[in-house]
Amino acid sequence: MIKPDAVRRKLIGKIITRFEEAGIKILEMQMMHLDKEMAERHYAEHKGKDFFDNLIRFITSGEVVAMVLEGEDIIAKVRQMIGATDPAKADAGTIRGDFKEVPVKSVTENMVHASDSPESAERELTHFFGTP
Repeated sequence: MIKPDAVRRKLIGKIITRFEEAGIKILEMQMMHLDKEMAERHYAEHKGKDFFDNLIRFITSGEVVAMVLEGEDIIAKVRQMIGATDPAKADAGTIRGDFKEVPVKSVTENMVHASDSPESAERELTHFFGTP
């Protein structure tokens, strides 16, 4: 998912190009505005953590681009491509490393989200596209 900060900064095309150039196929893509309920469901594992409210406020602050990506070892590949969660710690050559704002505003505003496991991917695909 391309998050509101990257959408506002007009980075959608640059991020999608990175995936396509890496041989990743985009099966589905949809621009949407997450409401609070959907955002809380998406980030349910973080409920009760000190950053949860800020995360929900941020992810609902603008449009996101949800995508279904396909490729060999797709979860590991995409997570490697996006870089460390904290853009300040993301390596050059990663999406977060190359497109971070300097100075980094917050860990929450990190341009992209990627599923961390097949189980998370299935749950998230159901939230955004209705089917795993």
